[in-house]
Amino acid sequence: MNGTIRVGNLFGIPFYIHPSWFLVLGLVTWSYSSGLAAQFPQLSTGLALLLGLMTALMLFASVVAHELGHSFVAIGQGIDVKSITLFIFGGLASLEKESKTPGEAFWVAIAGPMVSLLLCGIVTAIGVTTAASGPLAAILGVLGSVNLALALFNLIPGLPLDGGNILKAIVWKITGNPYKGVTFASRVGQIFGWVAILSGVVPLLLFGNSGNFWNLLVGFFLLQNAGNSAQFARVQEKLTGLTAEDAVTHDSPIVSANLTLREFADERVISGQNWHRFLVTDDDGQLVGAIAIDNLRTIPTALWSETQVKEVMRPIAESTTVQSDQPLLEVMQLLEQQKLSVLPVVRENGVLVGILEKAAIIQLLQSRTQPNPA
Repeated sequence: MNGTIRVGNLFGIPFYIHPSWFLVLGLVTWSYSSGLAAQFPQLSTGLALLLGLMTALMLFASVVAHELGHSFVAIGQGIDVKSITLFIFGGLASLEKESKTPGEAFWVAIAGPMVSLLLCGIVTAIGVTTAASGPLAAILGVLGSVNLALALFNLIPGLPLDGGNILKAIVWKITGNPYKGVTFASRVGQIFGWVAILSGVVPLLLFGNSGNFWNLLVGFFLLQNAGNSAQFARVQEKLTGLTAEDAVTHDSPIVSANLTLREFADERVISGQNWHRFLVTDDDGQLVGAIAIDNLRTIPTALWSETQVKEVMRPIAESTTVQSDQPLLEVMQLLEQQKLSVLPVVRENGVLVGILEKAAIIQLLQSRTQPNPA
């Protein structure tokens, strides 16, 4: 993951920390230790610092619990959680895929805020029932208020916040179209982003007050991520209904396993084709391997006429192929996840259809974006 540090697993979920988190941890520790020292002068500097660190770690544990709320509900729906990451703005649970229904999407989205509200209630109840006082009461008060703020902030109805995902699920339920839900919630997220930016810029310009600088960061965060969500939704909508076979490259680089290397060189290489790797099929058209131009160099040219392609080809793992009827959106995500540019496309019986290139998907998207002539 980009610049993040893996620190282990949480309930089997990979757990990452962004380097910016350590800066925030230090600032939060210093802030709360200073507050405790001022509120309780009897505390030594070391003890105040230790209590500040403990408070900061419990606050971040609350963020992790928030993300685990999303994760456990997603896992219950059969959705794999790829990772949980702590970063400067809080936490992020990265899910393998979207929920299948708007109802399921709603429960995944609301689970995090519900966990935060539950923690707020538990901490508040502990403070009341134990009649806690002194630094302990102050720490419990901070934990309760921060969990409440975490829940309320995330319930803002705009992507990428949980409230935006709740709004997306509601619009999806009403319209029957998940992409309209994403688009609407993204626009609301952008509106809140501009409001946050203005709330930081206006006091700065009019009064020279930079106290709302954090609002600027949050605003830019909302604008960027809401825009990315809307853009990805448009891509998803354009790919809906398309399969891998729809994007197969015409005249894909395919050769018969029974060709001699001389025939292969004459028909495919010397003829001017620009491919450097060819897929190999048997007499039934089934994919059996691949051969690269560089593989020819391993055989003396004098033996090319008596050596067949199948003797030089390399096998292809089944995991590196996609089914012809597989949704094109899933194929695009597979290309991104495995950092591939090309995948062979086969039918259920193993017959090769051709190759699918990432560039072909981009061209297909562009063609579907262009307006039709009147």
